[in-house]
Amino acid sequence: MDLTRRKTKKFRGSMTHGRGKKAGRGAGLRGGRGNAGLHKHKYMHMLKYMPDHFGVHGFRRHKSLVKKDRIINVGQLEEKFPGKKEIDLTKEGFDKLLGGGKINTAIKIKVKNASDRAVEKIKEIGGEVKIELKH
Repeated sequence: MDLTRRKTKKFRGSMTHGRGKKAGRGAGLRGGRGNAGLHKHKYMHMLKYMPDHFGVHGFRRHKSLVKKDRIINVGQLEEKFPGKKEIDLTKEGFDKLLGGGKINTAIKIKVKNASDRAVEKIKEIGGEVKIELKH
């Protein structure tokens, strides 16, 4: 391993490093700092190396157009519909049945969509789930 360092000879005594008196001041040498000039003198560079830099990309649908499913959990069925043996959740305004909570009574349920866990829980206690096909 060489412990002696090689002496640097480059521009040691020069204050301007070959740029003259005023040329090396500021960021004028490189056309501005950072992203300066991307719409002007660095436009071709921007088009080639970062074409997606400007503008908005993609879109998001308006909230009024996005339909969210109204959901209900298995554990909420007995408290929302006490004493009922058959429930049409579609008529009640629900779109999907999920498997959260516990249920103790066997119920026949008609719904647009249901999770596997919800169907399993209702069938375990002797109930039935009829899933309507979406058109």
